[in-house]
Amino acid sequence: MKVATFNINNVNRRLDNLLAWLDEAEPDVVCLQELKARDHQFPATALANAGYGAVWRGEASWNGVAILAKGVEPVLTQESLPGDPEDTQARYIEAAVNGVVIASLYAPNGNPQPGPKFDYKLSWGERLIEHAAELFDSGVPVVLAGDYNIVPEPRDIYVTTSYRDNALVQPQSREQFQRLLDQGWTDALRKKFPDTTLYTFWDYMRNRWPRDAGLRLDHMLLSKQLVRKLGAAGIDREVRGEDGASDHAPVWIELKV
Repeated sequence: MKVATFNINNVNRRLDNLLAWLDEAEPDVVCLQELKARDHQFPATALANAGYGAVWRGEASWNGVAILAKGVEPVLTQESLPGDPEDTQARYIEAAVNGVVIASLYAPNGNPQPGPKFDYKLSWGERLIEHAAELFDSGVPVVLAGDYNIVPEPRDIYVTTSYRDNALVQPQSREQFQRLLDQGWTDALRKKFPDTTLYTFWDYMRNRWPRDAGLRLDHMLLSKQLVRKLGAAGIDREVRGEDGASDHAPVWIELKV
């Protein structure tokens, strides 16, 4: 099973890019983030024509998450992150696909910090940690995939001081990511590439893509049942360089299930 995560940064504007990548990469499951589309605007027909069933949760102009599955319909298990019924932002969706629970998440950016947006980022992160613990303890195979909006370590960002005050690199953000790992989750990319500099996001501004001034924001965490089944993994960097591309590249893993 090839599972991927891709912050598409507007699914309708970049639909041609998405369809071309699906045709080339042939993933079995895809977690999408930043749909930037209402529910009725999601391109379900175009994706069905490409062979993918889908569940999604949209939101006007911002956020939005989806899970695509090749040749099957994902079975929806959660359409929001538990813990705050008043939080209406479309940032989390979860479904079962061929015996594996897949979560697609788009964590809050948190900027500017300090302030209410950073407070929301941290409170959302606490809810994720709590729900992840329940998933981990359930004993089912789980993939937590998406744009975490956290740079876990200094080596996951290009050498710069421009992000010094950014919410993505703050100690509180990194501490939350580490607490997720401490539950027993495995960072799939780091498992496969323990000593390699890896980036998944390159901002549109300041020539950052041509300069390879990137950050690693997109992560795939595996429950213990899946770690021994992890095969190949990678980042489709070339997708970031295409015309009209998202500022993120797809991240993928292969599971021997």
